Amino acid sequence: MAARRRLWHGLRVARTLWATQYAYMLEYRAEIALWALSGVVPFIMLGVWSAAGTAAQASGFSQPELARYFLCAFVARQFSVVWVVWQFEEDALQGRLSPYLLQPLHPLWRYVASHQAEQATRLPFVLVIAALFFLLQPLAFALPGPGRALLGVLAVGLAFAINFLLQSLIAACCFWTERASALERLLYIPYLFLSGLVAPLESFPEPVRAWALRTPFPLMVAFPARLLSGDPFPTGPHALSIAGGFGAMALWIVLLVPLLVLVWRAGVRRYSAMGA
Repeated sequence: MAARRRLWHGLRVARTLWATQYAYMLEYRAEIALWALSGVVPFIMLGVWSAAGTAAQASGFSQPELARYFLCAFVARQFSVVWVVWQFEEDALQGRLSPYLLQPLHPLWRYVASHQAEQATRLPFVLVIAALFFLLQPLAFALPGPGRALLGVLAVGLAFAINFLLQSLIAACCFWTERASALERLLYIPYLFLSGLVAPLESFPEPVRAWALRTPFPLMVAFPARLLSGDPFPTGPHALSIAGGFGAMALWIVLLVPLLVLVWRAGVRRYSAMGA
């Protein structure tokens, strides 16, 4: 009975927190629409790759497959983007972090709820953009089967989890420095080029692709995009498979969670000592 009461209490807290954050995000619908439009890097790269048709064919993509890939990369990016570093940094500088640390709810859950509420607010704009894309690219229209669609949604959720854990590690550096966002900008450079956001991994030279697959970045965009597109996965010694992709995601989460716990605890101890 005690465990059941704790479970229901946790669900009520989660529902209240999410509803509060969602209502807050609705106040900024216009700004969120601009955020969604700002993530059009995949569409820009689609134009570049379409102009270089021979390069696209050399990477194993037909023109409709290439268009679907970049659309799905856009969708994966929209629902796995994380901005906890900037919010955490601002809360630390403005003094809002101290009361958060005193509350029984871990501060990171507040940021998780804020991100998920923002994603829910962003969903209608993403659907409109996808519909307009298919109107302009009718040959690219294709829907994945139910199984692939469910796996794609799961992969996007896990991509968000990996990205959130990485960003939270950087955010925890705010306990030692006031500008952790500068470290995040350094992380964005390899993310941009190795995630599959600007080019499919199959277009990379074999050594670069092998090195990229040792990082979590392809799991954040390229892997979910492949699942959502419904197109077959490439084969070869340095290619992601469905089982291999989900296995790599689980491994990164298992590695990042205890690391974040250790860094967070060390940071909180230092923060408390400085405030004493």
